[in-house]
Formats: sequence, structure tokens, C-alpha cells
Amino acid sequence: MIRNYIKTAFRSLLKNKGFTTINVLGLAFGLAACLLIVFYVIDELSYDKFNTNANRIYRVNTDIKYGGNASSYAITPPPLAAALKNFPEVAGTIRLLHDGGLRIKKGNENIQEEKVVYSDANVFDVFTLPLIIGDAKTALKDPYCVVVTESTAKKYFNTTHVVGKVLTINNTTPFKITGVMADIPAQSHFNFDFFLSLSSRDEAKSTNWLNYVCSTYILLKPGASAKSVEAKFPALMHNAINTLPNEADMNMDRLEKSGNYFRLNLTPMTEIHLSSNRRYELGVNSSMQYVYIFSAIAIFILLLACINFINLSTARSASRAREVGVRKVLGSPRKYLITQFICESVLITVFATVIAGVIAWLLLPVFNNISGKSLTINLHTLAWWLPFLLITAIMVGVFAGIYPAFFLSSFKPVNVLKGKIATGFKGGNMRGFLITMQFTVSIFLVIGTLVIYNQLNYIQNRDIGFNRNQVLTIKNTGVLNKQARTLKQEIKQLPGVSNATLTSFLPTGKNRNPDAVFVNNVTDPKNALFTEIWTIDDDYLNTTGMKVLKGRNFNKDLPTDSTGILINEAAAKMLGFYNDPLKRKLYSPQPGRVKEYTVLGVVKDFNFNSLRDNITPVVMILGNDNRDLSVRVNTKDLTATLALIRQKWNTLSPGEHFDYSFMDEDFDAAYRAEQRTGTSFLIFTMLAIVIACLGLFGLTAYAAEQRSKEIGIRKILGAEVSAIVAMLSKDLIKLVVIAIVIAIPLAWLVMQKWLQGFAYRQNIQVWVLLLAGTGSLFIAFITISIQCFKAALVNPVKSLKDQ
Repeated sequence: MIRNYIKTAFRSLLKNKGFTTINVLGLAFGLAACLLIVFYVIDELSYDKFNTNANRIYRVNTDIKYGGNASSYAITPPPLAAALKNFPEVAGTIRLLHDGGLRIKKGNENIQEEKVVYSDANVFDVFTLPLIIGDAKTALKDPYCVVVTESTAKKYFNTTHVVGKVLTINNTTPFKITGVMADIPAQSHFNFDFFLSLSSRDEAKSTNWLNYVCSTYILLKPGASAKSVEAKFPALMHNAINTLPNEADMNMDRLEKSGNYFRLNLTPMTEIHLSSNRRYELGVNSSMQYVYIFSAIAIFILLLACINFINLSTARSASRAREVGVRKVLGSPRKYLITQFICESVLITVFATVIAGVIAWLLLPVFNNISGKSLTINLHTLAWWLPFLLITAIMVGVFAGIYPAFFLSSFKPVNVLKGKIATGFKGGNMRGFLITMQFTVSIFLVIGTLVIYNQLNYIQNRDIGFNRNQVLTIKNTGVLNKQARTLKQEIKQLPGVSNATLTSFLPTGKNRNPDAVFVNNVTDPKNALFTEIWTIDDDYLNTTGMKVLKGRNFNKDLPTDSTGILINEAAAKMLGFYNDPLKRKLYSPQPGRVKEYTVLGVVKDFNFNSLRDNITPVVMILGNDNRDLSVRVNTKDLTATLALIRQKWNTLSPGEHFDYSFMDEDFDAAYRAEQRTGTSFLIFTMLAIVIACLGLFGLTAYAAEQRSKEIGIRKILGAEVSAIVAMLSKDLIKLVVIAIVIAIPLAWLVMQKWLQGFAYRQNIQVWVLLLAGTGSLFIAFITISIQCFKAALVNPVKSLKDQ
């Protein structure tokens, strides 16, 4: 019986090649998009799950409010791990310390490596990081030991048999290789190539509860509750802060009374990648919001493809009515007819799924480039992909075919013989509803895409308080020591260079220094401002293009400027200095004393965090920070200028790797996730419109075919082509207009909520809504008109002769 159903379905599909082609293509494109999005979503949801104990590993976070400024950190003080070991729920703790890159010697060259971390010895007991060579129990036990990844061992020694060899760190310190581990999977919230023993650092034995430098993780015992651990954190912090040395002048009771706090909380490791956006994360995290967005797009696109199938199947009711009538007269039960039509639907879906699989495989490299992923199809992937394709084909086939099956099988033989079956768009209320839904989704996606691109354009062109264009940042100039200043002065003399500044504190950089300053020499929280404290030189403002609104810049020729300070507008407002800031005093606790600073000027606010966040206070002091050198160039021949700069570098630091970046590129990198989302949105929106138009194209063709006799008669009676086109298209155009009315307010509400995530945003403009609506209407009209003009231009004699 099943074999007969399949054979009959196959014959029916071959008989109606146009219908079959449109349905197969629509479903194939929709399924291919869904497959690619499923790849993306599964990859995002799989982060850190390669760890055997992933569900029992938590990261400890810190929330600090001090001096009226609140911040969230992914780091904690070094002594916290030892304190947590005493909790009965905790099976183990681990600290990771990542404070920037290190220079690793390879031959005669020093290579800057950023994927470097200091770790406690028991890191391999908590995380699943299998060692290929070496003993995981002792590999990081002793100071000055290092475990490297397999790819790193090959990079430096062309072999994995490197245990016992030595790596020279920062040109002076030898670290003995004690193990080689497998490369960390890409689906990890941290990805390091070098694990150095934390016992090599002073922080390993630090008891300073105010030095936030370590990422601390805990492994809970089986069955232990994370909430019970968090419940003990207030008492732990209260005791730790209150027992600090007197010179720290910190007291938890006084802190809380003044509205400030130091709080700890836990984040499950498996949620870090999609749910954590704190300062000092070990890697670049994503957002669950994007998983929801792309999942919704996948569902929408698949829904559009299914709607096409339903619409085209029910529109063909006239051509299938006689078949249904004859079968019923011959005694065929309705359930057999339903099964027959569902078999046709499943068969179409199977064909479409095979084509979709091929399309997804071919487009995977392109999708990887757009999404920033490295997705591949391998044996592991095929293990779930093939069953997924089969289940998807059956489910989509049944879902898309069930309504047409019940609709077509409901025809009564008497009505068929009397010609009472509704054809075309007559009696097509369900079809009208589905077409409206199609274009509502399409217009929604169009508006979403335009809003995202508009916001990204606003970010890229907004006045962010500094000029990021044509600023070259040379990394790791600290290796030159005092010669870094020589390099700066020599580069400033080069043609095409307008200025240069030595500092690692850049608006687009990662180096930050949160600390407190006070409005008087009593370090009471009531008098504090929690702020960024940046060390800069007197060329900093001119090089970065920042503006002094009140007062003046630093002057290196004035000795008193060593105790001068610059503050941004946000700091001036929070301190109450904005109207009269100059010559005000600020105080900074130093070892054994409190240093006094005088406000020299107020710098216009500039964005140094994401535009999702409000600008926070920054104070700048004059000092020596030679870790990076930023150079403002003013030349059309950038290649030649860069070559001269490189030559100066090689002269002063032979053997040191020349590493640089451009400030505008660093700025854009901070919004790469949004840019990729916008590009993906655009592609999938275009696909959704194509699928919707494909359905309209097919429906219009069937409507014109079913009304060909009417069209012929109207032409004989003198009807113009334009009048016939208007007659055929007006019903569908009405549905598109209804879709516009529904989609615009819905899209406005959703995208307005998305924009709330940006502290600096551009409101949705009217032209975006109008463009989406009129554009969709125009595309729909063109799609419909193609078939309508074709039908209207047919010779009426031929139309009437064929009836």
C-alpha cells in the first residue's frame, strides 16, 4: 500500500513540474538556511561542554560599588581560592591569571604571544585538558614550568616531544616545558596556548583582598548546591574586608552604610560564553540574544517555505478536484486520500532536504566567513546531521501537507460535478491569512535589518570624543625600556607623522586601571570616586584627538605638572566639580601616604568601553608608561611611512617582533558581533523575501491559469492590459498592505527593545519603516505583475479555444 502511495505521488509530481519545482526550490532554500543556522546555534550552545565536569564548574565573579560607581568583574583577589577550599560543597578551586601577553623567544626572534595564562597546578583536575605528554599531577607544581598545546610545540620546535626543553620568556626568564596538551577546543570561553605555573608569580601567595587579578573557578562536589555556596559569600567578604591591615582603611560595615559594597556571585561555566559580559573576561563572549534571534529567523524562513507549499497545494484545488471526485465515486475512503496527499508532501520535502543538504555544505565556508565560525562537516557532525535531516524532512512534510491533505480530501463528488469547487483565490481565506503572515514576517525582517545597519552606521560615525583615524599603535614598546622614548622622538621626526604618544591606556585598547580617588585626604568611601586612572604623556591628547573643554593639557616643561591631573566630564560631574573644576584637589592612596593632585583641566567625554555602556569617570596623570606607542600619521603613502617606522623599530630592537594595529580597526573589532549579525540578517532577509515572492509567483500563475477564460472574454470586450493586470493583482496587493500594517508596529516594538541595549543609539526613523513597507509592496507588485502581464498578453482566441 505504501509503495502504491509513493508511486502515485511520484507520478502526480512529475505531471505538475511547475508546481513541484517551485515547492522543492522554496523548501530547499528554507531548509538550507535552517541547517546553517542550526550549525551556528548548536556551536554556540556547546561552549565548555567538552569538560567532563562542566555542570559542576562555576566561575566566581565580583560586583563592586565604590564612590558611587558600580562595576562588574570576572576576576577576584588571589586569597579567595584558598578560602573557598574550606567550604564543604567545594571539591576544588583553580586560579587563572591573564594580565596580557608575553614575548617568547624562537631562534633569534622574540614573538609576542597573547594566549598566555598563569595557572594553579591542579588546573587539569578541574578542566578537561588532556595531556599528550607529561604528568598532569605535577606538570605545573614547581615554579617556572610551562605546559604548551600540541600546535604550539610544533610551532616552536616542529615536534611534540618537547618535554624538558626550555622557553625563554621576556628575553630573560627560562621556563621548563613539563607537558604537552591537546589543543583546547574552539568551543571554550578561554583558549590559551601556554599554561605557566602560577607559583612563578608573587600573586600565588598574596593575601591582598583588594588586588583583583585572578579568574577563580570552583568545582562543586556531586549534588552540592551553588546557591548554598553563594549564601556564604557575604560573611566571607565581610570577614575578609574587616580583617585587612589598618592602613587599608576599609570596613565592610562602613562601606555598606555608605551605599557601597564588595559582592561575590557565581556563573555556571557553561553559561559564560552566552551570558557573561563582565570586565576582564578571559575571551570574547557572545550573547544568548543572538541565539534567540537566529533561531527565530530559522523558524520564520522554514515557516515561509511551508506556507508556500500550503498555498500552492490549495490553489491547485481545481486541478485535483476531479481526481478526488473520481476516487470517492470509486469508493476510496477519505483517510486513503489524506495519506496519499501527505505522501506527496513528504516526497517533495525529501527531495528538497537532499538539495538543501548539498546547498548548506557548499555555502558552509561562506557562512563561516560571515559568522566568524569554523564549522565543518565531519563524521561526528554526520552522526547527528543525517538523522536530523530525515526527521526534519518527515516533520516538515507532514506539517506542510496536513492542511492541503484535509482540504483536498474534503471535496464532495456532487459539488465537483456541478463545478462548485472554489478556484484561484475564491474561497481562499486560509490562503489569504497565510500570504499575509508570509509578508508580515518578511517586512519584519526587512525593518530589523535596516535598524541594525542604521545603528552600526551611527556607531561608526558618532562623535566618540577622539579621532581614531590614521592612528597606528605599535605594541610592546616596553621591551625597549628607556629607548622607547628615543623611538618616539625619532618616529615623530619622520615625514608623514604628525605626533606620537607613549602609553598603553588607549580608548580602543584593553588595558584598564580601576581605582579610587578621594575629594579629601581622608579615605572614607563617602569621599571616594571609583574611576579609571590612566598614565599618559603630554602628547596623548593631541595624538588621540581629544579636546580640553576647561583648563589646559599637561606641559612636560612644568615640574608641578607631575602632581597635576586631568579628568573627563563624567568624573567632573560625579565629583561636583563641573562648573568650577580647575585647581580642585584630588587624593590617591599610595603605600604609606596619600598623594595630592591638582586638577589642570577637563577633557571632553570619550568612549573607551562599548557604546552599549555609559561613559564612566576617567582621571589622567602624567607619568611613564612605555608599553605601547601610538603614532598619528598624516600621509597618503601609508605603506612608505609604515616601512620607515618598521626600520626605526628594527634598528633599536633587533630580533623583536614588530607588532602593530590601527586604532580604527581595533574600534571596529569591538562591534564585530553586531556587524556579523547585520550581515547575516541581510542575507536571511533577502532569502525570506525570495521565498515569499516565489510563492506569490506560483499563486499568481495558478490564478491566471484558472481565470484564463475570463481574461479572454474581457479582452474581446475591449479590456486594456493594465485593467486586467489590476484585476488579477488587487487581491494579493491588499494582503501585502495588511501585512505592512501588522509588521511595522510589531517590528518597531521588538527593535526598540534591541536598541535599549545601547547606551548610545539612534531611534528608529520613519524612513526605515516607510522604506520597508514600500519596498516590500514594490517587490510584491513586480512579482505579481510578471505573471499578470504574461496572462493578459495571451491571445484571447487561444484562451477560449483551450477551455
